[in-house]
Amino acid sequence: MIVPMADGNEFTPPSITDFFPDAILTIGGVDIMTRINLAQVLATIVLVIILVLGTRRLTVVPGRFQSVLEFGFGFVRNNIAYDLLGEKDGKRFVPLLTAMFFTILFMNVTGVVPGINLAGTSVIGAPLVFAIVAYVVFIYAGIKKHGAFHFLKASLLPGGVPIYLAPMIMVIEFISTFIVRPVSLTLRLLMNMMVGHFMLSLFFAATNFFILSGTWMSLFSVGSGVMGLAFMLFELFVAFLQAYVFTILTAVYIQLSLADEH
Repeated sequence: MIVPMADGNEFTPPSITDFFPDAILTIGGVDIMTRINLAQVLATIVLVIILVLGTRRLTVVPGRFQSVLEFGFGFVRNNIAYDLLGEKDGKRFVPLLTAMFFTILFMNVTGVVPGINLAGTSVIGAPLVFAIVAYVVFIYAGIKKHGAFHFLKASLLPGGVPIYLAPMIMVIEFISTFIVRPVSLTLRLLMNMMVGHFMLSLFFAATNFFILSGTWMSLFSVGSGVMGLAFMLFELFVAFLQAYVFTILTAVYIQLSLADEH
């Protein structure tokens, strides 16, 4: 919906079409890259550069840059991997969990980068890839430790279930474990980043509208601009929180697949 003013100024609220931007790179009539793809590529490149620069000359007494990286690695290792999986299993999966956390975080942060303004995880492709990785690792970890039969049996048929209820319970557990989990991981990340974009776009579009109105309504631009800046800071927190939640849920699912009852 577009709200026009007498002077021609228009207020255009954010819409779902924001997540289908025009291609910025086309080869042979085929769209290769959009602004969201660019956000994903840039986030990955920046992350790789930071990791390379921060780890190529490691020292016993770390400098500031190395200290920041070690703090980040230690956060994932100690608060997610070791805390949920224990030190033995945590060492096996900490590289995956660390890569997942930082990649999601950097892609989330692109939603507040001027000129991009769209998170790399605000379209379903990226969250779905991360969810599939978590799903595959969950199944791999369970089968590797317990064998395919015992893993599937424990996942689909909890102990103590009466035989006459077994078919229904197995269907419910299959849907819950092997369908709902990856879908919920995907949608949780996707929806949070989409809503963040909507809110930021709404505040800053309103600010632009009020300023260009050239009337007493321009006073409202101060309030909407301040709210936009405040929500930008909140969105940075959400970017971190969603990366943390996704990673910790992945670790929880791996822990469940490794549990002794399997």
